[in-house]
Amino acid sequence: MVKPIVYGATGGGAVVVAVIVLFAFHPASEQYALTVDPRTEMVMGVGNVVRVYVQNTGSSPLTNVKVDYGTSSEPALPILNPGEKQIFSPPAGSKMVTVTDDQGITVMKPITDS
Repeated sequence: MVKPIVYGATGGGAVVVAVIVLFAFHPASEQYALTVDPRTEMVMGVGNVVRVYVQNTGSSPLTNVKVDYGTSSEPALPILNPGEKQIFSPPAGSKMVTVTDDQGITVMKPITDS
């Protein structure tokens, strides 16, 4: 009768320790975070195409996400949910992309066509 109680207490203690270790060493995701990745890709039959990938890498939705190329811009995204990724095609000759949102994030990246 004593053995099941000891095993249960030991097993329960191990689970508690595992949960504590997981939370202590697992980095918490930021509430608002955004990645911007401009890149050139080879498209069969077309050649090199420049695309800008914008992804919400935070834990909360981003609102009014604006993608600006300096001389032109994309229509604002009303909402970009966590994990969601959008792809944009900048106009030819664009050298820089700036992405902003209502949460105060601003990301500027150069666009290269190499």
